Amino acid sequence: MVEKKRMTEYVMDLIRIDSLSRKEREVGLRLKKDMEEIGGECFFDNAGEKVGGNIGNLIVRIRGNRSNAHPLFLSSHMDTVGPGEGIKPRIEDGVIKSDGSTILGSDDKSGLAVIVEVIRTLKERNLPHGDIEIAFTICEEIGLLGAKYIDTSKFRSKYGLVLDSSSPYHLITKCPSAEKLNFNVYGLEAHAGVCPERGISAIKIASEAIYNMNLGRIDFETTANIGSIKGGLATNIIPNYVQIEGEARSHSEEKLRRQVEHMKKCFYDAASRYKLSLEDKTYSGRVEEKIERSYDRMEVSERSKIVGLVSQSVKNLGLSIEYIASGGGCDANYFNKNGIECANLGTGMKEIHTVKEYLVLEEFYRAADILLEVIKLNAMTR
Repeated sequence: MVEKKRMTEYVMDLIRIDSLSRKEREVGLRLKKDMEEIGGECFFDNAGEKVGGNIGNLIVRIRGNRSNAHPLFLSSHMDTVGPGEGIKPRIEDGVIKSDGSTILGSDDKSGLAVIVEVIRTLKERNLPHGDIEIAFTICEEIGLLGAKYIDTSKFRSKYGLVLDSSSPYHLITKCPSAEKLNFNVYGLEAHAGVCPERGISAIKIASEAIYNMNLGRIDFETTANIGSIKGGLATNIIPNYVQIEGEARSHSEEKLRRQVEHMKKCFYDAASRYKLSLEDKTYSGRVEEKIERSYDRMEVSERSKIVGLVSQSVKNLGLSIEYIASGGGCDANYFNKNGIECANLGTGMKEIHTVKEYLVLEEFYRAADILLEVIKLNAMTR
């Protein structure tokens, strides 16, 4: 029922607008213009100021034509990962790709386009719908920051959908908790050629810690990663400082706690093995830690209102859907925490966060069909 050609052209237009995290202004202004033309009431919140960005979350309200229907919440994020500037999308064999030098940005421009096209279709065809509240968020890719700082008290909706995952044949109802880990490792600088025995290498301490660390897939609920290492000044200096950034995620709070403690222990144990006495003074390896909760786990019951709406909608369309757990977080983690029960519906994006990313058009259209049916069904149920 949606206009596939228009929808395709629109997502390609959005993809061409650069919108790295904290730089979403241009895509936000485009969405505001388009939503106002459709009849939406729009404003930007102050989340951008809180995260050092150039614009806030775009909040949109679409007034319904069924006054007794419960309001429905929808969301997708405006930012992309890098390399995400100067993207050149093209259609090939039923998919949209970039030229291979950048990501595509279907994560999450496809979600934005699905929402806009569905709202256009509702209005053009005067289809039944209640009030629809939309959050086009910023900075999802760098810690769900837009959703973290959104004021959910501004919304009347108690349930809804985030469109920010791979396949419309899957509905994500579970996402893990995540911790961000920062370790500063300190050694002792010395000339690497003249007197290396007078130094303690912070890089060597960090290397031993990471070597002894359980990383990757820990178990079916838990993952961990070291993603960034920064340190050292020159090849002829024993490095006295290195900074390491990592993360741990789990659907189990106990497993997450154990994994974080394990990673911390690896650093402290490695540092404790390095001591050096010089001129009656003892120097030791040293570690400073900073552990921050990135987001809390979410678990949406299969008996919830939103899962029921999606389930009935796919049946109405003669389709099927599987409820799954994801290893990644999404804005729905924060929305659920703050009282809006949300599941995450896929839009056809594949190989995300890589230059091989592509969008399967058939699945892209399928996501729009499902969302449209959800909105119509919501207008008829209490």
